[in-house]
Amino acid sequence: MKKLGLFNRIIYGVNAILAAVLLLSYLLPLLPPKTFSILAVLNLGVPFLILTNALCFLYWLLKLKKQLLLSFIALFIGYLFYGSLYKFSGSKNIEATNSLKVMNYNVRLFNLYEWIPEKHIETKITDFIKAQTPDILSLQEYHPHNNVNLSFFKYKYEKLSGKKVKHGQAIFSQFPIINSGSVEFPDTGNNAVFADIVKGEDTIRVYNIHLESMHINTNVESLKKEDSERLFKRVSQTFKMQQFQTELFLMHKKQCRYKMIICGDFNNTAFSYVYQKIKGNLNDTFKETGNGFGSTYNIKFFPVRIDYIFADEDFTVNGFKTYSESYSDHYPIMTTLSLDKE
Repeated sequence: MKKLGLFNRIIYGVNAILAAVLLLSYLLPLLPPKTFSILAVLNLGVPFLILTNALCFLYWLLKLKKQLLLSFIALFIGYLFYGSLYKFSGSKNIEATNSLKVMNYNVRLFNLYEWIPEKHIETKITDFIKAQTPDILSLQEYHPHNNVNLSFFKYKYEKLSGKKVKHGQAIFSQFPIINSGSVEFPDTGNNAVFADIVKGEDTIRVYNIHLESMHINTNVESLKKEDSERLFKRVSQTFKMQQFQTELFLMHKKQCRYKMIICGDFNNTAFSYVYQKIKGNLNDTFKETGNGFGSTYNIKFFPVRIDYIFADEDFTVNGFKTYSESYSDHYPIMTTLSLDKE
């Protein structure tokens, strides 16, 4: 530090704080939000902490200073435990004889309240889904819109609530659904639904989960006007509810003996407690064959992945894609799986 000028000392001081907070954030998936709700909020900033530490590392690298070790160590520890925020490996897109294409999409009521100032969004979503030809489709914030026709799927299960506007979760399938149901979450419109789908000689349990939303307006001007203390309390309360909902889901999941695929909008990052608990020993299909940041939520200049498809270890993950269609506040994702392990 003695060899550093005043400006670089300030930079290194900020760097040290960012590295320390990043290291602390690695513990968050192990801490239940009900007990550590204040710390749990920090996981939303993990992508930012990773990016800023990467910038600090590059800064010291260009300066040829040993101070680069601070951020390098923090980033390396995170990589060992959680993998990379950015995936460099491209999707394999292998065509297998027993392939299964699974899509997940939060369709935001098919733009019922015209959040997006564009006509016929519901038709564009339907046309997009049809063009991608998924075998199984998992939808959050589904609404039986008059202009939405998903009859090209042979089977479906939907669980809707609401008096004036029906909404909820739905699973569509090209293969027979022999059993279905819902995991109810109290005091909320969110829930999890499941369908047992028969493909060939296999029965596959598909879950579609929608955890409690933080109800954050991502518009920068709206965020500036929001009271920070009230926002903080709301987010921490949401994380407590998400933990409770996850516990209900895990009790239901524990009773299932079929091979499993879990889709959903968790409203939380891959550095969260609920992500780790729901994923368990399943494969995150994005981490297996995805590329880039894999951002699934539309926030400008900030990569946020809160929508997931997990697959049983018996599946081979042959491909994954995050689409860029802006027909909702979420982006659709799709994976290609097969049961003929290599």
